[in-house]
Amino acid sequence: MLLPGPSAARPSVPAWAVITAERLGHIERVAALAAGWAKEMRVADGERDRWLRAVWLHDALRDATPEELERWAPGSPGPPELRHGPASAARAKAEGETDRGLLDAVRYHSLGLAEWDMAGRILYCADYLEPGREFARSHRAALARRLPSDPEGVLRQVAAVRLAHLVASGWPILEPTVRFWNSLAVGSSGSR
Repeated sequence: MLLPGPSAARPSVPAWAVITAERLGHIERVAALAAGWAKEMRVADGERDRWLRAVWLHDALRDATPEELERWAPGSPGPPELRHGPASAARAKAEGETDRGLLDAVRYHSLGLAEWDMAGRILYCADYLEPGREFARSHRAALARRLPSDPEGVLRQVAAVRLAHLVASGWPILEPTVRFWNSLAVGSSGSR
């Protein structure tokens, strides 16, 4: 079942979203995690709202047809499974979203981006650490609990696990991912 957009009970899903009920559950769990972190970290309301807008947009076209994804992300590099981020960002921009950091968070949430602000970093971690995922539950839960007190350390750990999975999968490692990882590696060695 595809949900074409928001209902009265879910006003944060964009009207143009193409998502299944299962995908909506994932997005809701990512939003709950990000909102909880924002509260625990005492993030200003405006910044928390940016994080949550990125969350609600990141998978908005995850269940769209290949034709719809190609329409919004023509020639997007990498496997077709990675087109939903660029497509969702392009659609959000067409609908009036102007926050560059938020759009970058959505566009690169599957890859990583060296230039991300906190919206991108939080989305990247929350998307991976949300509790509905079946694998490594206790390890991911521990990272999720630790994020508010060590966001940079948790980001590096999440990126390392995601990169290891990418290498094991045989998918190409795209340039934004390489730059993202290198920016984390330089940041960690420079802070010691």
